[in-house]
Amino acid sequence: RQAGARTVGQNEASCVVYGMPRVANEIGAVEDVLSIDRIAGKVLDLCSL
Repeated sequence: RQAGARTVGQNEASCVVYGMPRVANEIGAVEDVLSIDRIAGKVLDLCSL
């Protein structure tokens, strides 16, 4: 993200274990926090920009 990349993280509600997504969110590395069922669509949207 610091280099200009777009970032997506998984939300706590859809995680079995929230460890890595939680840390990424806490350090500000995540631009969008989404449920697991919305991540693929977001990635596709970002690829078509």
